[in-house]
Amino acid sequence: MAQLSFYSAEANPPARGDLAGLLCGPSRLVSFGGVTARLSVSVPETWRARALEQALAERGVDATVYTAEDGLLVRTAFRRDLIGLAAAWTTGTDKSCPAGLDLAGAALRLWVFAAGCWIDGGYLLRLDPHAPDTHEPLNSAVAACGLPAIRHHSDDEGPGLRISGRRRLARLAELVGGPPSVAAESDWPAVSRVRQTA
Repeated sequence: MAQLSFYSAEANPPARGDLAGLLCGPSRLVSFGGVTARLSVSVPETWRARALEQALAERGVDATVYTAEDGLLVRTAFRRDLIGLAAAWTTGTDKSCPAGLDLAGAALRLWVFAAGCWIDGGYLLRLDPHAPDTHEPLNSAVAACGLPAIRHHSDDEGPGLRISGRRRLARLAELVGGPPSVAAESDWPAVSRVRQTA
């Protein structure tokens, strides 16, 4: 049996701080009066919505899944216990990346739930197109996890960080753990996909 990395998603219990992984992608946090905040995540597939709903519940945050024009919306109520996360990820009225962001496997797993997909033989972690100032700091944070990535942008996927190469994809797969469901397998990081997509 392979030994789990200390930083892998499966090596540590769920924590509220893992929700930072959602904000690495196109998720949004809106604060109300500086005392509560609401997290919203738009996703195209049902497996992502269900996985996020469960992941949030595991961290003590209830969420509801709504049908939206472009897919599904996973949204929490306005909550006091999300205001610290909102403060860390906001400068003025803009979404910003916290200084010294340290991403562990659980945060990366939530990022994959919300915005990970395969592209051109590599794995893409999509970024927030409305928060371009977060892109370079997030690239650095991902590299610090042992996952050097290439900035990518296309009309279909929008901006993202592309991770490629067997060693890097194996590292990503180790950090995020296994897929949450059979439906997620085709979108999940796996070294075996390198042969299929290369």
